[in-house]
Amino acid sequence: MKITKLLTVLFAVVLLFNMSSCTSDSAEFEMSPITYQNGYFISNEGNFNSQGAKVTFLTRDLSLKQEDVYGYNNSKEILGDVLQTIGLDGNKAYLVINNSNKIVVVDRYTFKKLAVISDQLDNPRGITFANGFIYVANTNFIANTQSVTKYKASDYSFVSKINMADVSDKTVEAGGNVFVQNASSGFGNKITYINTSNDSKTEISIPNGQIGNTVSYKSNVYTISSTATDSYIYKITSAGIITPVITLTGIPNATNLQIDNDKFYFSSVNKVYTTSLATPTVPASPLLTAADGGPYYTLYGFNVIDGRIFASDVKKFTEESEMVIYSAATGSKMGSIKTGGLGANGTYLNP
Repeated sequence: MKITKLLTVLFAVVLLFNMSSCTSDSAEFEMSPITYQNGYFISNEGNFNSQGAKVTFLTRDLSLKQEDVYGYNNSKEILGDVLQTIGLDGNKAYLVINNSNKIVVVDRYTFKKLAVISDQLDNPRGITFANGFIYVANTNFIANTQSVTKYKASDYSFVSKINMADVSDKTVEAGGNVFVQNASSGFGNKITYINTSNDSKTEISIPNGQIGNTVSYKSNVYTISSTATDSYIYKITSAGIITPVITLTGIPNATNLQIDNDKFYFSSVNKVYTTSLATPTVPASPLLTAADGGPYYTLYGFNVIDGRIFASDVKKFTEESEMVIYSAATGSKMGSIKTGGLGANGTYLNP
């Protein structure tokens, strides 16, 4: 039976999965406050201009969830407009609020607000951390301005701005250096390598296709690009050297690259594929095929963590999102939850 246990006086949790049945009865209960440890944060960006950004917490055993953990732990304060991503560093979580031009810093285990960063931000999209500093990628599509802003992690004070030539989006760290994806929504084929010893930048052009996603794994950066017929995975070392990994012949428009347990995972429309990182081959068939809600929304939020695939189904930005969880080994569906927010766009492990 699927039992929903709603927020009452103390701490809101929801029992998600019980393998004996699949009905949807609900019940309420109370429990003492606990820390947000050994679980996952789900970012819900909300509808544009609606101030609907929310964070959902899901325990690692997939048994309990709490919706709007920020509002609950901060006197029902509204988080902001468009939660773009969440960065985790030390004991803090950094909530990047794109259309509100701010980063809300919270304790990652209590979710109490600690600070707000806003100086020099201009529609922030990506965040990473290196050598005691915070690097934030900004892109203002209306003004056509792009930059990376740098802050001290110790007191969140602004340090400098690095102007960028192209859209600046996903941002990762590898070997103490920073890599900024100069592509968004499948448009763009460049990555900027920032040497954090002096913040000099080097533009790296991806040889084929348009970039779909960029990730960091074991001190290297990997990116996936695609055309209408084929897709490509490349490795970039922490020193900015690019090498091809594999050409995914016959798999078009691949995106959503993730790496878990030394395996690549990626999607093409509503199909999810996997291959070995050490000895990659072109997958003969998909690991799974998600219910097709359209090429943009079916796998809107896609992460692979702990041998599980988290894939959000965002039918509209006016309807509550559903997060579907699959086995990364077999592709079988483990369950699904309603996230309590709109536009669920990512899942983050909080060990």
